[in-house]
Amino acid sequence: MKRRDILKTAALGTAGVLSGVACAPEKKQETVKAEVLTPAKPATLPTYGNDHFYENGKLSAKKTLDAYLEMMEFYNYPVDKFLRENMFISDFSLGDFANAGMCGVFWHNSLEHNYFAHEIYLLPGQMIVEHCHLPTKIAKAKMETWQVRHGSIYTFSDDEETKDLKVKLPESQQPHITARHCVEVKRGEMATLNRLEAKHFMMAGPQGAIVSEYASYHDNDGLKFTNPNVVFNNVLS
Repeated sequence: MKRRDILKTAALGTAGVLSGVACAPEKKQETVKAEVLTPAKPATLPTYGNDHFYENGKLSAKKTLDAYLEMMEFYNYPVDKFLRENMFISDFSLGDFANAGMCGVFWHNSLEHNYFAHEIYLLPGQMIVEHCHLPTKIAKAKMETWQVRHGSIYTFSDDEETKDLKVKLPESQQPHITARHCVEVKRGEMATLNRLEAKHFMMAGPQGAIVSEYASYHDNDGLKFTNPNVVFNNVLS
């Protein structure tokens, strides 16, 4: 057989094979949907006692930070590099972090332009101990407004005492509380300090709190605590 005839025969054979393949019934591919399991989000924030936060009498930086990060995740609150590098956590050197403590970050503090941006983070039932802001050599007394982003807070001022108070205040702070006027501030609501130099404090509701503070310049020299045992510390430093 000549080479030309061999090539012709081979071509016809290949066409037959391809034709057979093309005519074969199409096999449908079955689609199997994979079940994606998303961990259920807890309905409420967990609460921890002092035994959880202290190790051999010392406040644990890791356990306190983990608790705040857990709250931030619960509220889908963004944690960026600036926050990670500048946040502080304190129990005011009182050894009662579960009830008297806080986490915070100073976004900005300008003496030149007299404004201050601060975020406050409080675990369920946690209290910033009573204090006031006095004038200093370089700044006027600080004025503050708080906006609740998540959770809720109870603000206390030195106005007329609230009768039939439904909030249980920390036993460790009872002897040092003089501000007895209570206002509950819920998510999205705002409250402002009743007057310059007023004694005040705030306490988180049962779901904790993330609070934005807008204020005039913050000078640590003007920050005065009612409890004489308070020494502001930062466990993250």
